[in-house]
Amino acid sequence: MTTATAENGTTDIKSDLAAEFARFLKPGCIIADQETQKPYECDGLSMYCEMPLLVVLPETVEQVQQVLRLCHQRAVPVVARGAGTGLCAGAMPHSEGVLLSLAKFNRILDIDPLARTARLQPGVRNLAISEAAWPHGLYYGPDPSSQIACSIGGNVAENSGGVHCLKYGLTVHNLLQVEMITVEGERLVIGSEGLDSGGPDLLALITGSEGLLGVITEVTVKLLPMPEKAQVVMAAFDSVQTAGEAVSAVISRGIIPAGLEMMDKHAIVAAEAFVQAGYPTEAEALLLCEVDGTQEEVQEHIQQVSELFEGMGASIRVSHDDAERALLWKGRKSAFPAVGRISPDYYCMDGTIPRGQLAPVLLAMQEMSERHGLRVANVFHAGDGNLHPLILFDANVPGEFERAEAFGGEILELCVAVGGCITGEHGVGVEKIRQMAIQFRDEEIAQFHAIKAAFDPVGTLNPGKGIPVLKNCQEYRALKPDGMQPMAHVHGSTS
Repeated sequence: MTTATAENGTTDIKSDLAAEFARFLKPGCIIADQETQKPYECDGLSMYCEMPLLVVLPETVEQVQQVLRLCHQRAVPVVARGAGTGLCAGAMPHSEGVLLSLAKFNRILDIDPLARTARLQPGVRNLAISEAAWPHGLYYGPDPSSQIACSIGGNVAENSGGVHCLKYGLTVHNLLQVEMITVEGERLVIGSEGLDSGGPDLLALITGSEGLLGVITEVTVKLLPMPEKAQVVMAAFDSVQTAGEAVSAVISRGIIPAGLEMMDKHAIVAAEAFVQAGYPTEAEALLLCEVDGTQEEVQEHIQQVSELFEGMGASIRVSHDDAERALLWKGRKSAFPAVGRISPDYYCMDGTIPRGQLAPVLLAMQEMSERHGLRVANVFHAGDGNLHPLILFDANVPGEFERAEAFGGEILELCVAVGGCITGEHGVGVEKIRQMAIQFRDEEIAQFHAIKAAFDPVGTLNPGKGIPVLKNCQEYRALKPDGMQPMAHVHGSTS
């Protein structure tokens, strides 16, 4: 087929689909022109971009079903999108497919204070759940740094975490039920409003499936009671290694903090300039350790943690009220945008390691930083070993993004080598698809494909994401470390 013929064929499919969608969608819910489609070309990882064939914004579940049925009949790819805050290019459009936005599904359907549950449409913002539950003395546990913007449907798709997930779990641990539409337009309810349901745990399978198995249209989550008291200990260390050792020391004492976060000097300086939370900018590493519970247990644990940190040479500060506690957390949650003040661009990685490996991994990353000639700012969920190194680069300098990408791939492979994994909460998407071959054997990847095929036989739901083609895995395994090439970014767009 010649290029002109291919373009004409694509144009025909586009116009035919748009005409069919127009039968049940309002004119403003179909976006066909490229200028208006531009905001949908990427998610939060803007180094990877692609323009979709069409963007649709359905308003009802029935409309979602009709969109999926039409696309399935024509074997047209469909990429579901929430708020677009993801960081693995998981919501990047397919050039020959439909981008299905759930942005209009933004209603809180029910808050049940007795059952401590919330029933939500997938476009509801994470923070909005806690805001709605607050009058009942309840809140939603998982709190990603992007919680002011990210949607609960996207949180389910990526199994998002947050600063308080050490004690209260990831999305999968706070989820009761989802309503999902299959690729053929069938409506399914997975899980139940009870604590358990019969049969295989399909709810856990759907959580973190990155839009590969279906499109989520409703979510039921658990709500937690507000703790009687919560306090934060901020500890400043003169080395990242000592701070890493302090993390393991806290857990070994039998204390499970509500949150245990770590920042290195680059992140401290950037966050303090941005938020002015009172962070000690002379410190090499900072730990924020929050404990919550009854008045008595918080007082006891704060004393134990303070003594432990001081014994390891740290200077400490304890929050005296909720306002001060919120300010300390604001600095941590603002660290990602704050780093934008010290670098034109940054590449946010996401890998997970055993807690006991924190110190050696941080040392290894320092060596990588020097070898690649790129700075790295570390800010991460230290308590559960979920790293978020921010690799600083300048996209205007030829080759710097490719070096940053190679550096990031090396970090992920180090995570696997020490007994961890290539993602903690951001997902695989396009970004980490090559590293899947490092973590999993061919037989395991074949099983992933079998699960995908059971839900999506034609493979039109978010194709090219999450699960690598086995041929590509074999090629990647065959590469020698000194011959590995960074993945080229799509269409050359940068953050």
